[in-house]
Amino acid sequence: MTRGEKAEKLFREGLNCAQAVFLAFDDVIKLDKNTMLTLSAGFGGGFGRMREVCGTVSAMTAVISHCNASTDPTDREKKAELYKKIQGAMKEFAQANNGTYICKDLLKGAFDGSHIPDERTPEYYAKRPCPKLCHIAADIAAKYINEE
Repeated sequence: MTRGEKAEKLFREGLNCAQAVFLAFDDVIKLDKNTMLTLSAGFGGGFGRMREVCGTVSAMTAVISHCNASTDPTDREKKAELYKKIQGAMKEFAQANNGTYICKDLLKGAFDGSHIPDERTPEYYAKRPCPKLCHIAADIAAKYINEE
C-alpha cells in the first residue's frame, strides 16, 4: 500500500485530513499513535475548519520537516534545503489541484463556515475531494523524504 493509499484509507475511517496524512507516516515519525493524532488534530479543515491552508498540506509539511530539518538553529544551509523541499512539495500539490493549496478553494464552496465537523455520509464524500487530497499529499511527502 502506498502512503497515499494509506492516508486515503485513514481519512475514510474517520480521521481528519491532516491526521490521515500524518499517521500514514507513523513508521517514519515514530511517535505513539495518540501523540500523532493530537499533534495533527487542529490542522484539519484548513486550521480548525477555518478553510485556510489545506490540512493535508500542513501534515505533508510536518512529515517533510521531520525527515529533513536540522536541530541546529545556525545551520542555514540545512534550513534552506528544507525550505526548498517544502516549496517544491507545495507547488507540486497546487499543480495537481487547480493551482491552490487553500482549503476553501479546494472544496469549492462545500462548507458552511461552522466549527462543527460534518457527519461522514455518502453525500459528504460525494461533494468533497478530501480523500483524494490526502492521497496526493501523502504521495508527495513520500517523494520529498526520498521514499520513491
